[in-house]
Amino acid sequence: MSQDLWLQNYDAACRLAQEIAENIHERNRQLRTGGNPAKLNMTLRASLQKLKQNIAQLKETLTRASAQRRIMQAEADRRQNLVDDLATRETRLNASFKADISEAEPSRSSLMTGGNGSGPAVNPCLVNESEETRGLSFGEIKHQQQHIIEVQDAGLDALAAVISRQKQMGQEIGNELEEQNEIIDDLAQLVDKTDSRIKNETHRVKLLDTKSASCGEFSAFSTACKWQSQICSLWSVSVL
Repeated sequence: MSQDLWLQNYDAACRLAQEIAENIHERNRQLRTGGNPAKLNMTLRASLQKLKQNIAQLKETLTRASAQRRIMQAEADRRQNLVDDLATRETRLNASFKADISEAEPSRSSLMTGGNGSGPAVNPCLVNESEETRGLSFGEIKHQQQHIIEVQDAGLDALAAVISRQKQMGQEIGNELEEQNEIIDDLAQLVDKTDSRIKNETHRVKLLDTKSASCGEFSAFSTACKWQSQICSLWSVSVL
């Protein structure tokens, strides 16, 4: 399992700060003994500039990781405190580099300890350590962070699966709605055809009713004429 890249960069920045502190002490020693620290001053200026850039990069990377929830909030706060302490140390290194030779020696203790020089050197990685990582080795902390990332990745995978399933269900519902709409359109066309046929059949029935009524009147008239003819014939026979 590879080491966290942010922690690697932080460790490198801490080593660079320690190297700068030692070079400032050496520069001051050369000034006291009448040496020429011009080359060392050039190295110190470049190193201080690089340290400033490294701290800025650490802050930017930490902000992005915290925003993307790649690390727990407690760990993000711990790392922010580490960066703040390192930035404070960088400020003191700059001040010591620009200070007079008379101020150099008292500053050495402060630079080495990261404080006021009244106590032993403190490992900056142990400052403001969270309860979750207190008492753990560096390997255990890495394993814990990797486990947290894996859990977060698993949660994201599960969320992606749920979203994919919902998308699929939405597509299936959309397809079903399209099929139902087609069925409704077919039913509407069938209803229109049936309504048209009913109207046609109704019209034909009315025509038949009209014809039937006309035929009935003509049949009654024909029957009356027939009876009248028979009566006339009988009357003629009786007269004869």
